[in-house]
Amino acid sequence: MSASSLPRPLGSSAVFGTENLVHTPLHYGGPLREQRALAEKNAIVDLAHLRVLRLSGADRLTWLNSITTQKLDTLAPGVSTETLVLDPNGRIEGWLRLIDDGEALWAISDFRTEETLEFLRSMVFMMRVTIDDVSDDYQGIGAVRALPEALPRTQVWSDPWPHIGSGSASYAQLDLGHDVASTEHPGLETPFVIGIVSRQELRSTSATDFSVAGFDAWEALRIAAWRPGTNEIDHKSLVGELDLLRTGVHLAKGCYRGQEAVARVHNLGQPPRRLVFVHLDGSGHIQPDPGAEVLSEVRGARRSVGHLTSVALHYDLGPIGLAVIKRNISTEAPLSFDLGEGNEVVGTQETIVAPQRENRTSLPGRNRDVDMRNQHR
Repeated sequence: MSASSLPRPLGSSAVFGTENLVHTPLHYGGPLREQRALAEKNAIVDLAHLRVLRLSGADRLTWLNSITTQKLDTLAPGVSTETLVLDPNGRIEGWLRLIDDGEALWAISDFRTEETLEFLRSMVFMMRVTIDDVSDDYQGIGAVRALPEALPRTQVWSDPWPHIGSGSASYAQLDLGHDVASTEHPGLETPFVIGIVSRQELRSTSATDFSVAGFDAWEALRIAAWRPGTNEIDHKSLVGELDLLRTGVHLAKGCYRGQEAVARVHNLGQPPRRLVFVHLDGSGHIQPDPGAEVLSEVRGARRSVGHLTSVALHYDLGPIGLAVIKRNISTEAPLSFDLGEGNEVVGTQETIVAPQRENRTSLPGRNRDVDMRNQHR
C-alpha cells in the first residue's frame, strides 16, 4: 500500500491508523473541529488506504455486468455507481465503487481488494478486458458535496447513497412502500464524493491550498448518514442486512454469482440480521470498540444479539454507532454494549433496516396430502 501523496502542513500533528490505515491520517489534533470543517467548510480527507483500479477494453461493462450485482452494461460515462461481488450463497466478498470515462472503468476498493482482483482476473477468459491496479499512480481524496476547485482530479465518484437506483430496492424502515428515498433519510444531508487524483499532480499542490480533516471525521459523518462501510461486513453478511440493495444491486438484470440467494431473500424471506443506528450513553466518557458484543434481553435472559461495527463521537449527535443485530430483536428493545471485565455502555437503537418487509411473492401453501405421503416413505 502506497503512502499518501497529499502534502501536509509543516508541524502537522497527524495521527495515523494501524494495519490498512497505516498511511491514512485519522485526525490532525481536532477531531470534532475537523468533522464540522468536512461537513460545512469544504475540507478534504486523505483516503490513502483506498485502492484504485482501471478496467479497460471494449467488453469491460458487459463483462463486469455479468459477474457482479449492478447493471453496468448501459452505464453512461460520468455516472457513479457501485457493485458487489458475492459468493454463491449471496454473501459479500467484494465491493467496488465505479465510474466510467468512456474509455475505461475506474474502480475504488477498500474491501478484500486482492481477493476481488484474483476473482476478476480469473473471469476474463476471452473477453476484451484489461485490469490494472493503478494505486501507485492515483489515490483517493474525499469530501462532502464537492472537491475544492484547486484540487486536480482525474475522476470524481459521487456516492449514490441513499438514493434508490432503478431496478433496486430499499430495505430501510422509513422507505417502505416508496420507490424513492424518504426525505427524512439522514444520508441526504451528506453527499460524499471521492476524487481519483494523480499522485504526481497531488505532490505539486501546496499544503496551504486546502483545509484537511482526518479519516475519523469521514467515519463519523458516514455513521450519522446510516451509510454502511467495510466495518459492517463480516464473513456472513448479506446485502439485505445492510440495506445495500438500494445502491449496489439490480434485481432484474439477469444472472450473476449469488443472484439466486439475493432473489430468494428478496421475494420469499427476510434477512436474518439488520443494521441499526445506535445512540450511546456518553456519561461515562468511555466508548465501546468496534466488534463489541451487543446485549439485550431475549426470553427472560440477557444474551448476545449482535455486534457493534462502527463507533464515533459526532460533533453534534455525541457518541453514535452502527450495529448489526438479529432481525427479531424488538425495535424498542434497549441495548447495551460490552466493554469487557463486566462493564457495559447502554444505548438506544434507531431502526435502519426494517425487521419485517412485505415480500413480492408468497411462500407456496402447504400440501398436507404430500406431507402425509412423505412421512410413510
